[in-house]
Amino acid sequence: MKIMKAGLYISSKNVAVDQLDKPMLQPGEALVKVAYAGICGTDMMIYGGKHPRAQAPLAMGHEFSGVIEEISGQSDFSIGDRVVVEPTLSCGACEACSAGEYHVCKTLRLIGIDKHGGFAEYVAVPVHRLHRIPAGLSDTHAALAEPLAVAVHTVRRSSLKVGDTAVILGSGPIGLLIGLVAQQAGASEIIISDISTYRLAKARQLGFTALNAKSVNVTQQVAELTAGAGADVVFEAAGNQITAKQMIETVRIQGQIVVVSVYKQPPTVDLAAMHFRELSLTTTRCYSRGDFEKALRLMQSGMIDVSPMISHELPLEWIAEGFELMENPDVSLKILFKP
Repeated sequence: MKIMKAGLYISSKNVAVDQLDKPMLQPGEALVKVAYAGICGTDMMIYGGKHPRAQAPLAMGHEFSGVIEEISGQSDFSIGDRVVVEPTLSCGACEACSAGEYHVCKTLRLIGIDKHGGFAEYVAVPVHRLHRIPAGLSDTHAALAEPLAVAVHTVRRSSLKVGDTAVILGSGPIGLLIGLVAQQAGASEIIISDISTYRLAKARQLGFTALNAKSVNVTQQVAELTAGAGADVVFEAAGNQITAKQMIETVRIQGQIVVVSVYKQPPTVDLAAMHFRELSLTTTRCYSRGDFEKALRLMQSGMIDVSPMISHELPLEWIAEGFELMENPDVSLKILFKP
């Protein structure tokens, strides 16, 4: 059995580089040599010992690009193809899968959570989970296809129309990417809030109106910026009780709230306040295959440039430092590891 280098989650707040057996391919799988793999909010949940499914020792990482080194069985892919991995694994049999909605499978699993992922030299991936990286798109940028697909799915699930005002609560990578997709969808103004001055500076760089929730009243500021009406669509991407309250306060009468966050604690939501203004509440979960393909096209065409999202590129040996950096949103945004 050959071994490989891997960055492993060992226990709460404890990650280290060690070795794993190099994957043995099952029929229909490809061996992907990882180029770049990003840390996501879910990885931070695993790192904090809070994820209900992740079992140590685990090579996390579900946002990654790489090159096919081996294929088991017949495939349209070839050895040497540059690929990005769509990490969702669905059962294929539940009512959601039967309706073609594989991303909301009743028992949805993910590479990098339920099995070893991209924080390793190699990953075994079902061939049907691969997408070719378009010519001209770098491996670095392609590693952000997964979070961009989340943003594409989120905006497409919303009722955002040309000329609308959008509020985004949370200026992390997902919030910023939602802003970029909302720009492409025709939003006339994008207002984004956070408590990190570093992330708010990124938001301003991208052309958004940035509100520091530490120093201003977000609800009042949105009211002033919208002549008292509120936003047409509010995207909640911070996942805390404060933003669960703000999402209702900052949306216009008969407007739409889209909840993107996975809440660690169930929030209190004022349904009466929603009732009196006929607000709509929509939720989103990951992405479809079409969303993933659209994310790649948006990057290849230059319509969306993800380079401002990447704050650090680190060797996998620095996995502990990478996770420490991610705990401080005033110095980090998207951290990529290179195994």
